[in-house]
Amino acid sequence: MNRAMSRRTFLTAATLLAGSLGGLTSVFSQVNPARPIRVIVGTPAGGAVDPYARLIAEHMARSLGRVIIVENKPGAGMNIAAEFVVNAPADGNLILIGTQALTEINPSARSDPKWSLDDVIPLIRGVTAPLVLVTHPSVPARTLAELVAWIKQNPGKLGYSSYESGTPSHFLGFQLNERFGLDLVHVPTRGSGPQATDLMAGHVLFGFAQLQSTLVHIKAGKLNAIAVTSGERSRFLADVPTFAELGRPEFTANVWFGLMVRSGTPPGQADSLLNAAKAAHADPDVRAKLEAQGFDISGQSGPEFVHDIKAQIVRWARLVKAAGFKAD
Repeated sequence: MNRAMSRRTFLTAATLLAGSLGGLTSVFSQVNPARPIRVIVGTPAGGAVDPYARLIAEHMARSLGRVIIVENKPGAGMNIAAEFVVNAPADGNLILIGTQALTEINPSARSDPKWSLDDVIPLIRGVTAPLVLVTHPSVPARTLAELVAWIKQNPGKLGYSSYESGTPSHFLGFQLNERFGLDLVHVPTRGSGPQATDLMAGHVLFGFAQLQSTLVHIKAGKLNAIAVTSGERSRFLADVPTFAELGRPEFTANVWFGLMVRSGTPPGQADSLLNAAKAAHADPDVRAKLEAQGFDISGQSGPEFVHDIKAQIVRWARLVKAAGFKAD
């Protein structure tokens, strides 16, 4: 072998080695346990989603032996958080907290969506809960029929509260207005916590609210529960009827929170995250804490989870269209 040939062979080998090491470096950067995993929450701290995310993240951190940080990126109906995740590398280091509103209502509510369900992998539906139609104690009604009659006695004077525009709370309120021929104004707030505060203060006198944000206030007599949106009575409010019991099954709906990652995440990493999430939701201590907040544990995952989301997109699209709502 002459000297020139030897030099060319060395340079070729060095180039191939550098390429291989670069590939290994890229893979290592994705799975390096020294890098924190970030759980992205699209609502402000202090609402119903936040404590769920932190409980699950804490358990998953122990299972995976990784640092997991919960970050709140509120705004635009949780779309700021979703866009942040789908525009980041699909390396398994970002987990999006998905919700019913984000995945099922969002596709119909935005005229120019920046992401779609195809951009994420729904890992697990973690918890579910009904909404509850609540009233301020000053409202002279204790049943749905009495509430409707009272509203009709005050046409054009009342509004219904929601914890945010573009959520089930918003559209169930719209449906109440539509079904009973009422004359109500929609009064959105900036999260389930602020909504509960406004309702207790009497700024708005009734609305569909998160069970997690209002249960303690209902028990304390600061809010009255009229009906729940679950298919069966909630064990947390056993004396409160469902809408289905009252002959209004069209109001049946459960909100949910769960975990998602960006599409393209390597299957091994997605499976690892899913297994850790399943372990977190199955842990007795975690379950007890979530149930104490008014959640029911679901744990649904896989194709069935995705199928259910797509079916509900169709259901909510009608209400979004009827309301003439656009999140933009």
